[in-house]
Amino acid sequence: MLLQRLDFRGFTGDRAALRSALPRPADEQQRSSDTVAAILGEVRSGGDAAVRDLTERFDGVAIDALQVPTGDVQAALDRIPATLRGALTVARDRIAAYHAHEAAASVERFESGGIAVDHLVRPVRRAGCYAPGGRARYPSTVLMCAVAARVAGVDQVILCVPPGPDGAVDDASLAAAALAGVDEVYRIGGAQAVAAMAYGTESVEAVDVIVGPGNRFVAEAKRQVSGVVGVASAFAGPSEVVVVADAATPPDLAAIDLVVQAEHGPDGLAWLITWSPAVADAVDGEVDRIVEASPRRADLEATLGSGGYSVVVDGPEQAFAISNIVAPEHLEILTGDAAALLGLVESAGAVFVGPLSPASVGDYLAGPNHVLPTNRTARFSSALRVDDFRRHLHAVTVTESALAELGPAVVTLAEIEGLPAHAESVRRRWNR
Repeated sequence: MLLQRLDFRGFTGDRAALRSALPRPADEQQRSSDTVAAILGEVRSGGDAAVRDLTERFDGVAIDALQVPTGDVQAALDRIPATLRGALTVARDRIAAYHAHEAAASVERFESGGIAVDHLVRPVRRAGCYAPGGRARYPSTVLMCAVAARVAGVDQVILCVPPGPDGAVDDASLAAAALAGVDEVYRIGGAQAVAAMAYGTESVEAVDVIVGPGNRFVAEAKRQVSGVVGVASAFAGPSEVVVVADAATPPDLAAIDLVVQAEHGPDGLAWLITWSPAVADAVDGEVDRIVEASPRRADLEATLGSGGYSVVVDGPEQAFAISNIVAPEHLEILTGDAAALLGLVESAGAVFVGPLSPASVGDYLAGPNHVLPTNRTARFSSALRVDDFRRHLHAVTVTESALAELGPAVVTLAEIEGLPAHAESVRRRWNR
């Protein structure tokens, strides 16, 4: 069996004991930290030349011009099959509609005692999007990142994508960039892409925010440059799923959804949690059959061998206690009463409710963003949102009567804090 069986039936420990008893993913952060720091340093000091050297070293391809010519981006859109263009267009429109709805939320003007506070929303000027490559192409990620940035009102949106073996970016990703209104596309991948966007090079102007998922090196690079630039959606790294199943769950659906996340590549997690040993056995068997027939069998076996688990519990409460500790990127509730169990969910990047709601729909065109927190960061962070590209300012207007009434309190507080100029700035405005 590919999935490692864990049996928590009869476990009586508290949440802390349960957390300690659960397997933890290998701590890759420390192992990748020094490597990433070296890459960031090379790009920061060496600019384009360092990016080219790193691209040849890690991607195995020599690149001359880093930016994909703008004409090539539009040409890719014209070149792709009509069915693919139609699917990308549907996805773009649904993503834009959802994020426009999200962006429309506003705060009324606050007024009290002669002081008015206006809520101002300002987008960042320049956003950098990262779409993974190498093992697969992800035009859907291009749409998710760039469309959200456009809806937020970002003036300039750029995209970094790892080059293929021939040094080119695939047509599907370029077509998605054209549909999403990306301004510049660069054939740069890995930690060096994050460094180029954060620090800038001769070819790449630095950005204000970096978004998009990636492998552990990309995620670690984003962590290290956080503070130099804004980094949205904490640790959007290798893919994760927890599938909660019961006797009503079709085993083949649970199995294929576990394999879906393993398909993204190494370091991911795929957990089945059920209170039915028979369901666990059936899903285990289906997973083995699917993997054995897959053209990516070796990759799937490696991912499931290190991060695949089949967990048997006493009931729904224990199932979600475990899921909330794992805090997965994707949580699928494939039980017969899925909607009734939503109240037990505390931590997850995105939740998919019912056997007909696979995470694959969320990956492409449900509307909400598929750039989600991983590595347990769903405990404190959320999906990529319009607000990740915007800043919130407040503008305060004070009337003469308000200054006369409230000014003495300001003076008192300023003087007690030993800040006489603060107090004087109010006194000088009285009786003018």
